[in-house]
Amino acid sequence: MSVSAVRETPMHSRLLASDVYRLGFSGLIARPTRAILSALGIAIGIAAMIAVVGISSSSQAQLSATLDRLGTNLMTVAPGTSVFGEEQPLPFGVGGLVQRVDGVESVGTTGLLVDLHAYRSAATLKTDTNGLGVMTASSDLLRVIGGHIAAGSWLTDGTSRYPVVVLGAKSAEKLGVARPGEQILLGDDVYTVGGILECGELAPEIDTSVLLGERQGTSANAGERVHPTSVYIRADEERIDSVRQLIPGTVAPQSPSDVTVGRPSDALAAKQASDQAFTGLLVGLGSVALLVGGIGVANTMVISVLERRREIGLRRSLGAARPHIRRQFLAEALFLSLLGGVAGTVIGAAVTAAFAVGNGWPISIPPVVLAGGLGATLVIGALAGLYPAMRAARIPPTEALQS
Repeated sequence: MSVSAVRETPMHSRLLASDVYRLGFSGLIARPTRAILSALGIAIGIAAMIAVVGISSSSQAQLSATLDRLGTNLMTVAPGTSVFGEEQPLPFGVGGLVQRVDGVESVGTTGLLVDLHAYRSAATLKTDTNGLGVMTASSDLLRVIGGHIAAGSWLTDGTSRYPVVVLGAKSAEKLGVARPGEQILLGDDVYTVGGILECGELAPEIDTSVLLGERQGTSANAGERVHPTSVYIRADEERIDSVRQLIPGTVAPQSPSDVTVGRPSDALAAKQASDQAFTGLLVGLGSVALLVGGIGVANTMVISVLERRREIGLRRSLGAARPHIRRQFLAEALFLSLLGGVAGTVIGAAVTAAFAVGNGWPISIPPVVLAGGLGATLVIGALAGLYPAMRAARIPPTEALQS
């Protein structure tokens, strides 16, 4: 090929991918303070979203672990109200009636002594009841509700005839009882603490109760039998729905609507659902913060284009085409957003881990949330940097050099 032919061949400049990366990073490194402050908005938004979702997911994992451990087959039966608004007491022997329902595995009962209250000593004011309830408890109750003894022992058929009580975890705390063997008052009578329970998760009402045997409860109630006020049932997992339908008619054949059947695990799930709704609100607030961070990135890039007009003009004069300038500033915006996204992801994951460990929960951060957070930052960066990049590409070289 002749020299003249070579001279006539148009020369096209090329911008390699490595050059794009280098130019994008060099733009950030040249102004580190501005880059950090701009990325901070993105980081706050991503950290808030990941932390909220991660904490919610960890809470859900804790709930699932709790239900797997305690089971979802616990049901409760309580007195309902008649059409006149009066509470209908459960019949005596309701535990035996429920036990005969097909699908019921075990039954435990409690009966509230309305006029009896627990006190630490005779010096305690009679009005200072601490909101504690005194209840009779069947010997099978602890096994049915999945409870555990923290200290001492549970009520047995042998101890139920003696003045021995078992305290719920919060009852022991409020009464100031630290160990079994100490004494408290039920009304004016002295009772010995035989055991202290751990906190119950499916039956939290037991935590604030003072429990005594059914036979002793009759003695404490002036010789009158105590009506059952709650029945706890463990049923076959596969027949829970049928058991739930059969119990009202079994307990109160003449008026099944006077019996209330509940499932504690449903209450826990409902609480979790309400927490999820609140989580959605917080995620929305995090999205707003992320949007504000994106606007900050766009503002930073516009200012950068205005300050670097001479640089743009010089590069155009040396052969850089408009697409090259566009890619340079778009890459810079993407790297700026990615910097905030990575920082926000790390901060959000750290907050989730600290919160979960502090509450004794398993750490659960869905990988899709982490990937989605980084993906969102790239989208925000692309949208925020598109206009400044196009604006930079449209600057004429001569005008840029004269600025």
